Amino acid sequence: MTESSPTSAGTAGSAAVSAPGGGPGARRGPVVLALMLAMGLAALDGTIVSTAVPQIVGDLGGLSVFSWLFSGYLLAVTVTLPVYGKLSDTFGRKPVLIAGTVLFLVGSLLCAAAWNMASLIAFRVVQGLGGGALQGTVQTIAADLYPLKERPRIQAKLSSVWATASIAGPALGGLLAGYADWRWIFLVNLPVGLLALWLVGRHLVEPARTAPRERVRIDWAGALAIFATGAVLITALVQGGVAWPWLSAPSLGLLGGAAALAALTVVIERRAAEPIIPGWVWRRRTIAAVNLSLGALGLLMVAPTVFLPTYAQSVLGLGPIAAGFVLSSWTLSWPISAALSNRVYTRIGFRLTAVLGISLALVLLLAFPFLPFPGEPWQPALLMLLLGAALGLFQLPLIVGVQSTVPYGERGTTTASVLFCRQVGQSIGAALFGAIANGVLAVRLGAGTDLDTLAPALAATDGIRRAVDAAVDYVYVGAAGAAALALLALLTLAPRRFPVLEEAAGDGRSGQEAGAR
Repeated sequence: MTESSPTSAGTAGSAAVSAPGGGPGARRGPVVLALMLAMGLAALDGTIVSTAVPQIVGDLGGLSVFSWLFSGYLLAVTVTLPVYGKLSDTFGRKPVLIAGTVLFLVGSLLCAAAWNMASLIAFRVVQGLGGGALQGTVQTIAADLYPLKERPRIQAKLSSVWATASIAGPALGGLLAGYADWRWIFLVNLPVGLLALWLVGRHLVEPARTAPRERVRIDWAGALAIFATGAVLITALVQGGVAWPWLSAPSLGLLGGAAALAALTVVIERRAAEPIIPGWVWRRRTIAAVNLSLGALGLLMVAPTVFLPTYAQSVLGLGPIAAGFVLSSWTLSWPISAALSNRVYTRIGFRLTAVLGISLALVLLLAFPFLPFPGEPWQPALLMLLLGAALGLFQLPLIVGVQSTVPYGERGTTTASVLFCRQVGQSIGAALFGAIANGVLAVRLGAGTDLDTLAPALAATDGIRRAVDAAVDYVYVGAAGAAALALLALLTLAPRRFPVLEEAAGDGRSGQEAGAR
């Protein structure tokens, strides 16, 4: 296994952030801070809102539809990721990141002014339309800033942002909702976002680019079709078996509608001049394998993120803060493992490193149902600590590897396709695992019982605790199935060595193939 490494002097970061009259990379620090702030907006948004749901519902009503506060946001992010990727490859990263940040902040301001649940859900969608630019463009700029050998550094920093948000978000949301007003959970985005905008505008200078010869076509019809398909499918999965039986007319109608919309999406994408995800993304084995693998990662991440806090409170009898610490253990090991992963993949390659990580994750997910009942808090916390280390070893090599196989002009689209697939996995996983958990609870405790009706305070009886324990066990088995799918995609589709390109000196653009890793 040999590879000529990209030269540090030839990175996009050198061209993109060189100070006037200064050396290469002289102003990279402020840009990295801006990226971390922008990523923090997206990372904090999901965790900070979840703890304020009781106050939001108490003020605005809409208990039956509050889950769309999260589903609507996720759908908007998912659909816009590939659109922003195409725009960033065509017009540059800077204008796309600025426009997305402004849209996110406008959505935040509108959310703070919402007058009922319907308006809040609509404004959360506006937030999501900007959130797609934050997630995709930040990751692309991070790859532009650093050569291959140094990319784990910036990825570890971005991972630490997600880790901090997962810990601080619930606490901050609870404090603002309990001692101020839930509207402040959206208003706090404004100063952070404005600082990020100033840093990007002041310090990020991209390489000169020629204007596109032809007018850029964005596949808006495809984006709308994907959004409609996701909305109908998620509604079917969330409400099926709860609001109505699975084999009832509403369930069958929604599932049939989702299938019809999916078929329509395929037709639209085949006819589109510039499909929302270009065909070459799926024709290249490396990108296709990474897309499918990280889509499965998005699916399995839902199990601990959504259901472990319920398990910790209902089964272990912990309070909300202690339950949060059980979950947060994986956010401590994930960025550390990611930062150190380059020492592994430089020796054994991207693919084998990812296979090692997801294989370990598969074993750990399957171990969860064997935890004793009710057990001790350190037991799931230890599993989560190890799971975070395994997933850091799995995800980062795939992202760094796939970004290194494409030239500069395709990096935005490639990164967006990877994040798109991960978001699709999360959107489907939230609905699918919710349906699994609610189905187990309905069997154990009677029809009409679901997680929303079981407050932790009600879990004092042994029967309820055992039912919740069984429901979460099934969810983790499902997550293990997702890990197995990721492993299968890597073993059957991914090449043994990723075809890494060398970055041409001076402009950060990738040139000839440098080798394989």
